[in-house]
Parts: sequence; structure tokens; C-alpha cells
Amino acid sequence: MILYAIPTPLGGAPEQALPASAIAQVRGLKDFAVENAKSARAFLGALGMPVRELSITTIEDAADLLAPLRAGRPLGLLSEAGCPAIADPGAALVEAAQREGFRVVPLVGPSSITLALMASGLEGQRFAFCGYLPRGAAERTRRIRELELRSRKERETEIFIETPYRNDALLSALLQDCSANTSLCIAADLTLEGESVKTRSIAEWRRARAAIGKRPAVFLLLAH
Repeated sequence: MILYAIPTPLGGAPEQALPASAIAQVRGLKDFAVENAKSARAFLGALGMPVRELSITTIEDAADLLAPLRAGRPLGLLSEAGCPAIADPGAALVEAAQREGFRVVPLVGPSSITLALMASGLEGQRFAFCGYLPRGAAERTRRIRELELRSRKERETEIFIETPYRNDALLSALLQDCSANTSLCIAADLTLEGESVKTRSIAEWRRARAAIGKRPAVFLLLAH
């Protein structure tokens, strides 16, 4: 049996984010393991699927999410937005499926991380996704400086994310702790009407005194 890793839109209708082949595969499934039940029902409902007839189980609540696979039925894995198992709790389910020998098939769809890198103009041959930075000021400063040093040494783009309500705090820390000539890209509201992808030096960001607000954002840093 197969575990299907199903990307979901970052915003807008599923038909605008997923290819027809992926949508057809999703419509053929009855069992889903999801990060958020409400957003999963909205996504599946938008595809015209009879939500009440489906088995939708949240990842954090289920004791045995692999039960459909063991019973001979395919299973769909849904994140709240973007690609499952990338900065997403679904990674644990994929690991369990791999461990038990089930096939895992990733479907084509949006990834905010790759979309941001594509539009940033930063180093695309060598890059690393670093997840969330520490919340505490001292730990965050130390991590920012570590990433900037690694970026400069390896000529590597460092990619990280933050909870939207802490975006501006992270931006302030980056402007304070990074070198003036380091490049910083902020990609916000990707695929949405208010999409903004801007790459500037830290010195230019300081002069702009920009704010991001509570918008889904990806940060990309390249030190020179």
C-alpha cells in the first residue's frame, strides 16, 4: 500500500496550486492523516469530495495512523499549507511508513521554501533549510551569527521561517546582528494576492525600516 504525501495550497483554490494528476489521485483516497482537521476538510471540500464519508484523523491525536495501510488501503498525508513532512509533523508518519516498508509517493505541489529560493536571486546550488530560529534573544543572536558565518564560509543560502506574529522581532534581530553587506530576502504571502519577494543588503533593509507584519514569510540569508 501507498502513503501519498499531498501538498496543499499556500492560498487560493486547489486547482490553481496542484496539477490535475495530483488532484485525481487525492480524489481517489478515503483515508487521510492531517495536521489540521478544519483546513483539511476545507481543502477536500473544495475538491468536491464528500467530507462526511472520509476518514480524517489528526496526526497528534491518532494512536495508530498506519492502520489503513496495514489494512490494505492507501493513505493520504495532508499538511496545513505547502508540502507535508517539510517543517511539518507529518515527517514522523513518513518515517514510520518507511520503517514498515510501505511505499511513500510525494505528489507535485507548492513549497514556500523552494518558491522563495527561486525568486530570491540568492545562491541556488548550495542552500540549507534551518527551520525555526530560537525564541530567546541571546540564543537567537548566537544562531544568526552561526548561520551567517556558515553562509560566508560555504557560499550557502540559509533558509528559515518564523511564526507570523514574531516576524518583525526576527527581522529586527537580523538587522541588528548581521553584517551590513549580507544579503537578506524576505518572501511573504507567496502565491497570494499580496505576495512580496524582496532581496536587499542588510544595510538597505536598515535604511528602509521595513516591517513584515503577521504574514506567512520565508527568510533567506547569504553572507558575502
